[in-house]
Amino acid sequence: MSKDLKKSTQAQPDASKRKFLRGATAATAGAALAFPMIALGQTTPISMRWQSTWPAKDIFHEYALDFAKKVNDMTGGELKIDVLPAGAVVPAFGMLEAVAKGTLDGGHGVLGYNYGKQNALALWNSGPAFGMDANMLLSWHKYGGGQELLAKLYNSIGISTVQSFLYGPMATQPLGWFKKPITKTADFKGLKFRTNGLAIDLFTAMGAAVNALPGGEIVPAMDRGLLDAAEFNNATSDRLLGFPDVSKVCMLQSYHQSAETFEIIFNKPKYDALPAKMKAIIANAVEAASADMSWKAIDRYSKDYIELQVKDKVKFYKTPDAVLADQLKLWDAIVEKKSGENALFKEIAASQKVFAERASKWDQDTYVSRKMAVNYFFGAKKAEAKKKAEVKK
Repeated sequence: MSKDLKKSTQAQPDASKRKFLRGATAATAGAALAFPMIALGQTTPISMRWQSTWPAKDIFHEYALDFAKKVNDMTGGELKIDVLPAGAVVPAFGMLEAVAKGTLDGGHGVLGYNYGKQNALALWNSGPAFGMDANMLLSWHKYGGGQELLAKLYNSIGISTVQSFLYGPMATQPLGWFKKPITKTADFKGLKFRTNGLAIDLFTAMGAAVNALPGGEIVPAMDRGLLDAAEFNNATSDRLLGFPDVSKVCMLQSYHQSAETFEIIFNKPKYDALPAKMKAIIANAVEAASADMSWKAIDRYSKDYIELQVKDKVKFYKTPDAVLADQLKLWDAIVEKKSGENALFKEIAASQKVFAERASKWDQDTYVSRKMAVNYFFGAKKAEAKKKAEVKK
């Protein structure tokens, strides 16, 4: 065979191959144009309609939006949570039932708002938590049996269609906003006062006539004289909700809610239907939101604490130690009484107490006093520097 004939014969299969590939490519392109969704692997996002228990202007609603954004971003938009403010679909205190029934796909609130359904629910947000702060309470919830006890508690009141996640260690709440400073426990006698959860029992025992109201209704009630005083939560929330417009006296430090957390809930059937990947993202988003919320709180609360004093002319007073001591005694009696009436209350309180004894001992023995450091850098040392500067002048 000649060299030229050999070359020609070898080239034919390659030419045929190229022709076939060109045809296959054209066919594939045509299919892609005809069925773009299938070819590109696009999926329809899962949408969820949520509601918080907070007014739109409250930083707590902002925290709810922050969580939703984390989930939306981490899923790449495959899951889209839209959060409405309190009252958009149901009243703030009606959110749990709405999520359980599927009227809402999820929500953001606190367990204490469900106190009326089962008072033991408020053990996650009311009282001194046997000396724990909110972060330690979350540790008990995740690693000390609290999560299992909450599920048991929900089942006891027929709530089996809710998936709960706790997060967000809150700072100790102020005693509240008053017409004049509180100097003794007897000052609460006959006072028309707003609070929620088991703090209702505590302030009632202190002599107040208590009314539980959602956050957005407190200031209007004070303005109309329906309340003499009230507590809500923190410098930023209180400022945004308008407390300085109806009171110029705020008492700091209290045991009524010194270890509170937020709760995120999903309608369980809808949650269970999610892919495993999305459930993992949600669980990690809860913990990411918990950290971010606590950091944002420090930044915002400290700024608004100054603004309340400088711009709003609010006077802050420390709650007298005698009042704090009375709160502890009264709380101890409340826990004993409720434990005698409610077996689940007793079981939860006992579990918290066992964990708190161990955790608080480690906490108190381990951490150095920040108060000493603060006094050194911003107290005596600052005063000394100021004195030296004046001498130089």
